[in-house]
Amino acid sequence: MAKVIEWERQIGRRLRLRDLSVFFTVVEYGSMAKAGAKLGVSTPSISQVIAALEHALGVRLLDRSPTGVVTTRYGDALLARGRAAFDELRLGIRDIEFLADPHSGELRVGCPESLAAGFLVPVLDRFSREHPRVQIHVLPVRQPTLEFPELHERRVDLVLARLASEPVRGRLSDELNADVLFNDRYALVVGPNSKWARRRKVDLADLVDEPWITSPLDALGESFVGNAFRSRGLKEPSLLITTFSIHLRNNLVSGGNFITALPASVLRIYRKLHSLTELPIELSVRPRVAVVTLSHRTLAPTAQSFIQCARDIAKSFASRPK
Repeated sequence: MAKVIEWERQIGRRLRLRDLSVFFTVVEYGSMAKAGAKLGVSTPSISQVIAALEHALGVRLLDRSPTGVVTTRYGDALLARGRAAFDELRLGIRDIEFLADPHSGELRVGCPESLAAGFLVPVLDRFSREHPRVQIHVLPVRQPTLEFPELHERRVDLVLARLASEPVRGRLSDELNADVLFNDRYALVVGPNSKWARRRKVDLADLVDEPWITSPLDALGESFVGNAFRSRGLKEPSLLITTFSIHLRNNLVSGGNFITALPASVLRIYRKLHSLTELPIELSVRPRVAVVTLSHRTLAPTAQSFIQCARDIAKSFASRPK
């Protein structure tokens, strides 16, 4: 009981949300001067807030240097817990907004371009029509990763991700849940002018020395392509161009002799637009498309509605034939 009283008297009454917000801003910009410019206050005012916060907690939160500031281990702890507290408060305000108007709100979705260019398109189209007053922010995320820093830093409410393996009982880790929506196979694709577009029989061995454009070496799709060649005892094809841009890949493939690998969800959207042809080669890999969320974070009603919409749209992707 004594510890509770100590918290109330020494810290609880002196720790203000505004002070935490100033601390977060200083950490984000790495400088008290830059944080002051962002918040519209003087550098000495920022310094006073940080000093008062450190005095209240009895520890040093920031190490000063000529080039800026960095967090101490105590600052890291406050940053992690403080973000969670602010996030829960923000979610509480969203819940109130939803109760006042179930069709309004805000949603932040993390998504790699390979899913944004395919699966996310019909999901956003349907969700925005059903919830026209919900403001949606789509933030790019890079894959492959099982860390999802955007979620841990509370910058997004959920992430649409492509996973190489099935989550164990819906969990990627103790902190992350994955709701698998459908399996998204990869297809080898060429443009209408390619010499391979009109052939009924094509083998991987035929394509080793052809010009390829695909995602970078550490990306999920490229690893599938490389594994397909290696499993046949073939050398990996030469990647003439590497890019994460679906737009760039589709345009170069459709207008020239390049070969690429595209998820079926992307090919479904862009096949007719770019006159793309799928080669008659079956790749055994079928990565999972999933909604990833934090395990111990309560989802706002808008996020729950979005996930249900994604599940409904995913049914058509899962059942669509090759």
